[in-house]
Amino acid sequence: MFERNKVDNSLQQSSVPAEITLASGGIRKGRFFITASRSIYDVLNGDTQFLDFETYDGERALVAKSTIAAVRLVSVPAAAALKLRQRDAGGFDPQAILGVAPDAAWDDIRHAYLRLSKSYHPDLFGGVVLPPEVRDYLADMSQRINAAYHALELPHQAMKRSVADKAKPVFSTPQRF
Repeated sequence: MFERNKVDNSLQQSSVPAEITLASGGIRKGRFFITASRSIYDVLNGDTQFLDFETYDGERALVAKSTIAAVRLVSVPAAAALKLRQRDAGGFDPQAILGVAPDAAWDDIRHAYLRLSKSYHPDLFGGVVLPPEVRDYLADMSQRINAAYHALELPHQAMKRSVADKAKPVFSTPQRF
């Protein structure tokens, strides 16, 4: 049904947060830039002599492997931490999730839903290799947006049904000819 273009991941880069201890005793915190199709372990154990490293200050440099004494990979919080933060935020507020006012018109709610669902849909980046935490975040946000819309849609649909039910005539026998 839909065709996806094949993406060449050999040119794309991903970043891996890490803390490196240099042979001189200094510690640098930042991230390695590696080819998206390779793992950090392949890069560290590979035959290249320099690694592309950027500190959190924005200083990007090639670091010689011979000057590195140790590498500690820094873990990024998982999407579960996002769920805990949302629970602590005072509950589920569909209007806040969709970014609309509590008294917003239905058309505004629907437009906000469509805009956000297009932005956070996991298939939007289907041809790109994303880190697992980014994929989880997109999936969680997509679920929250859908749940918020569904929560606001139920009363709207019920109101439409009640208006339609009032317009229907009470059951009567069909006319005979």
